[in-house]
Amino acid sequence: MSAPTAVGRGLLACSVCELVMRAPSGATQAICPRCGARIHSRKPHSLARTWALLISAAVLYLPANIEPVMITTSIFGAQRDTILSGVAYLWTSGSWPLAVLVFFASISVPLLKLLALAFLATSVQRRSTRRPLARTRLYRILEFIGRWSMLDVFVVMVLVALVNLQALANVQAARGVLWFGCVVVLTMLASMSFDPRLIWDAAGENDGRDARRT
Repeated sequence: MSAPTAVGRGLLACSVCELVMRAPSGATQAICPRCGARIHSRKPHSLARTWALLISAAVLYLPANIEPVMITTSIFGAQRDTILSGVAYLWTSGSWPLAVLVFFASISVPLLKLLALAFLATSVQRRSTRRPLARTRLYRILEFIGRWSMLDVFVVMVLVALVNLQALANVQAARGVLWFGCVVVLTMLASMSFDPRLIWDAAGENDGRDARRT
């Protein structure tokens, strides 16, 4: 037998004040009597919004890595650095721990997050019942590591502040930082739009069918 669910018991939980209330008969949404927030049994249009944000982030991921993120002007001329060229410079200059950290947080994490969210959205859309617990844990990991995606932007801002204190060079943030920031924000919004409870809906329906057969 499948485990009882809140939806099956006719219960709704407020995401603002966490009040659990009984939904009106046949309704999948209501107004929280405590704080007045709108309550939904599932996030409205979760998959559609997740896909829209993911596609937008994937489109901007390319210019975020091709466009320069930092322009350094000195007496020797101007130099434009992308994320990859910055990682290469840090590596060759001996700062390999920082190079590894920037590569992981600025290139690997956004790409892996895009691929993982696309996998979760596809599995839900196909009503997959395979390993729902593992997919839920994957979503929790994405939520945890998402905050580290802005590390490269912070590094650029710190370098701009430090170098501009000296008279020999001037550092400015370039357009790549804007595209990269957009990718990070869009992936964060896509993660927030995805409703992990949809993973268990298909599993619950499958359990229900198996229980009826027995």
